[in-house]
Amino acid sequence: MKRIESVNDFVVKFANVNGSGSASANELFAKAILRMGVPVSPRNIFPSNIQGLPTWYEARVCEKGYLGRRGGVDMMVAMNPQTWDADVAEVDPGGYLFYDSTRQLPPSSFREDLHVIGMPLTAICNATYEDARQRQLFKNILYVGALSMLLGMDAQVIETLFSEQYRGKERLLESNVRALNAGREFARDHLDPIGLQVRASKKVGERIFVDGNSAAALGCVYGGATVAAWYPITPSSSVAEAFQKYCSKLRVEPSTGMNKFAIVQAEDEIASIGMVVGAGWNGARAFTATSGPGVSLMTEFIGLAYFAEIPVTIINVQRGGPSTGMPTRTQQADLLSCAYASHGDTKHVLLFPEDPHECFEHAAAALDLADRLQTPVFLMTDLDIGMNQRLCEPFVWDDARQYDRGKVMTAEELEAGKDFGRYKDVDGDGIPWRTLPGTHPSRGSYFTRGTTRDPYARYSERGPDYVYNVQRLLKKFETAATLVPQPVLRKAARKTRLGVIYFGSTSPAMNEALDSLTEVGIHLDALRLRAFPFPESVAQFLAEHESVFVVEQNRDAQMRSLLVNELEVDPSRLVRVLHYDGTPITARFITEAITDHVHAEASTPKRKARSTVQEQAV
Repeated sequence: MKRIESVNDFVVKFANVNGSGSASANELFAKAILRMGVPVSPRNIFPSNIQGLPTWYEARVCEKGYLGRRGGVDMMVAMNPQTWDADVAEVDPGGYLFYDSTRQLPPSSFREDLHVIGMPLTAICNATYEDARQRQLFKNILYVGALSMLLGMDAQVIETLFSEQYRGKERLLESNVRALNAGREFARDHLDPIGLQVRASKKVGERIFVDGNSAAALGCVYGGATVAAWYPITPSSSVAEAFQKYCSKLRVEPSTGMNKFAIVQAEDEIASIGMVVGAGWNGARAFTATSGPGVSLMTEFIGLAYFAEIPVTIINVQRGGPSTGMPTRTQQADLLSCAYASHGDTKHVLLFPEDPHECFEHAAAALDLADRLQTPVFLMTDLDIGMNQRLCEPFVWDDARQYDRGKVMTAEELEAGKDFGRYKDVDGDGIPWRTLPGTHPSRGSYFTRGTTRDPYARYSERGPDYVYNVQRLLKKFETAATLVPQPVLRKAARKTRLGVIYFGSTSPAMNEALDSLTEVGIHLDALRLRAFPFPESVAQFLAEHESVFVVEQNRDAQMRSLLVNELEVDPSRLVRVLHYDGTPITARFITEAITDHVHAEASTPKRKARSTVQEQAV
């Protein structure tokens, strides 16, 4: 029987029970490989309950640097009897199945094309430890030790990680090291070598290992946010928690110990967005962090901020919906609900970071854009980016950078008699001037309202005043297209009529898929969107290609709908590639979907008005 053989390029997946303490052990495994200089991209797939349901942890080891999910599994560490059949079925032929062999399983439980590695983990722990919790926790460390021996990992690297984790807790340190070495010794003495190996490399470089929620929170600190109001919701809660942690270090006056920030855990999402709108109206840089259900509750306040033109930043860490949906699964399914949030004619700025590095950059940029445009701005991450640690370039901040507060009229300008019309377009970009409360004792005041008004903020129900105002808001949205982060173009090696558009967390898998497609002779120009409204370059890209695949992680092709609606492109030229089972999209999925469509199109005679739309769903 053949076996998979690879050095520094494989996928290990751990199947565990939630609440068993496996998460920290699995993360230890991934970090140890990272410390050996080999890029790793782990993903934690966990249930929404506290304990008992299945959980998985997938570690993509790839010296080439691909950070997306590849698809398929080379080694399954099967620790959960409930999911045994599905876990075994997921392993590629010639792969490896590592399991707890304490209880004998019938031959029908295994596949003939897999290499089975049995280790009596429970028996070893029962003979070594008396406490039930210790037996469970150290079973995880035992299998990490065994895997480290089988894969040729450096034990000293893992021991160093232990020493960092348990600094000052020597008893915990010693017991974990003993369990690690016990696992290594068993593998050395009783298990056969395997074809997967880890060898020290230098491919990590200066990159950092961080999750997107922490990166976005730090971006808000550097971007000048002083107010955060939030209500806990998975998977965004750690944004506010990280902001609290960073502010406690970076936003406290050294001489007095006074906090220079305000963080409020509100009673619900409606209250939190109301606080942020109020803070923004008062001149503070303010944000909230939430997910899809929270946005649904916030829409009336979002409409108020849009129409009253108040700066607001909303970090939406997307999850599976609708309703409660899949709280601990990832999707890109809030695009339409955020782009047009609230009733009436509204359009909002959306930013699409691809990794933690851009979460940091775009969080700071969102605060600038909200002030500059005087409008709500959404930072659209998702669970895959937000809660999973990812290798990315180090964060960079220019201390000379000045915050863009936009058109804020000063007391001196008001005193000099400068004309102030709160909702008046004076230079053609659709953005009016504003004043902050208390700027001048007698000038620059206005009444903030969610009802119609004239350019000087005076109440009006005149049709021309309403039309002027909403047309000006549309002009401001057009201005926003020139200010948001611009798309990133990746040209094919040869001229092609095919293009592909993607965005956000789809990016890592897409990068690998593009290389795989090139290898089989399918060449595509690729455009990674980073914001809505779409800059002119997006329309130009669409015009230059006969067919454009739109790859996204939702059922209804929401990005494709935005492209059709906003750019009036022929829908038949936009080919859906959709993935929405709640797990992060894989390179294999994208490659197969595009390959199948290209081959089908080549073998089918073209008919007039024939739609080329193809859906690839899990």
